[in-house]
Amino acid sequence: MSMYRFLPCRFPQVCALLACAAFFLHAAAADGADATLEATIVALDAKAFDAFNHCAEAGRLQEHASYFAPDVEFYHDQGGVTWNRDAMLANTQQHVCGKFRREIVAGSQRVYPIRDFGAIEQGAHRFCQFDTGSCDGLADFTIIWKQSPAGWQMTRVLSYGHRANK
Repeated sequence: MSMYRFLPCRFPQVCALLACAAFFLHAAAADGADATLEATIVALDAKAFDAFNHCAEAGRLQEHASYFAPDVEFYHDQGGVTWNRDAMLANTQQHVCGKFRREIVAGSQRVYPIRDFGAIEQGAHRFCQFDTGSCDGLADFTIIWKQSPAGWQMTRVLSYGHRANK
């Protein structure tokens, strides 16, 4: 039997097999890219909020500020909206520095790519008092990260669903 006789009758199956292989190779590459993106965003979050947690120390509030775009919008279900980095930092300095620290709820962080822009980070965090060590507050968060040639910055931050940490 000639190979040329075999191909016409098997052509649809061969095409389907090649399409499936291409799909799974693309999915595997996307999973690898998503894992790299997730590691990047999780590391940036940890650095930004390490500075937040120590913002009463000299220079740390400005370090925290560097992770936010100048026109960042911060939406807080209890505190309202701030429309820029300067206002957000003034609130942080007044209400947070030396009083609270933020902790990520283990296993809660999720990162999703935004094509040609950056990423969405979602998760849950709790806030613990420095003076008592108690972690009374729990909330959900969403952060929009923008990637530019200069690096990554947060452009929109939502902190919502504040509740008691049971």
